[in-house]
Amino acid sequence: MKLVLGVLQAVLFVAYPLAVWFGLSRFSTRGVGLLLLALLLPGLLRNLWQRRRQLKQILSLPLAVGALITLAIAFDDERFMLAYPALVNAVLLLQFAWTLRGPTSMVERFARLQVDYLSDAETVYCRRVTLGWSVFFVLNGAACALVAIYGTRATWALFTGLVSYLILGVLFAFEFTLRKYLFRRYGDNLLDRFFAWLFPPRPSTDELPVSAPRP
Repeated sequence: MKLVLGVLQAVLFVAYPLAVWFGLSRFSTRGVGLLLLALLLPGLLRNLWQRRRQLKQILSLPLAVGALITLAIAFDDERFMLAYPALVNAVLLLQFAWTLRGPTSMVERFARLQVDYLSDAETVYCRRVTLGWSVFFVLNGAACALVAIYGTRATWALFTGLVSYLILGVLFAFEFTLRKYLFRRYGDNLLDRFFAWLFPPRPSTDELPVSAPRP
């Protein structure tokens, strides 16, 4: 059951724009909203119970989404549902940008889950990447809001369900490649082997040849 709920939540998150576009094209706003609540509620309750000691960290986005869907049902207005992608970007912007106020940026937190040590240069790089993602969330959120207000349902579904993910993927691939080029940290997986071939590891100071002393 946990696996089923987890897969259902992931599919619903990714396919939300397509599901909303398809549902609103055939059913009422209230009907689609009730169905979304029915699909989201079990996973939300399970997450709240499993992570009840971290409520402040996990409640913001689920409660905001639930509030949007509830408003869409109450007022029978689809615009509340269309605001979901912009809301996700706003929440991510808040989470990433807020960490820039402290010594450890969001990207650095992710990096330290994978490696034990980060150099000063890597720490600075993580902060700059966190800032870059914050800018992306501002621009992407604004674009999602504009297509929700002025675009058609099909345009909204195309941008939020495909174009936005493509841009996200291109940016992630660019950042990943840049990171490998700058710092040459490699693991044993196939992708790291490819980048190790493309960007050979730099020799350490212990491997550098020592010049012969002058007579």
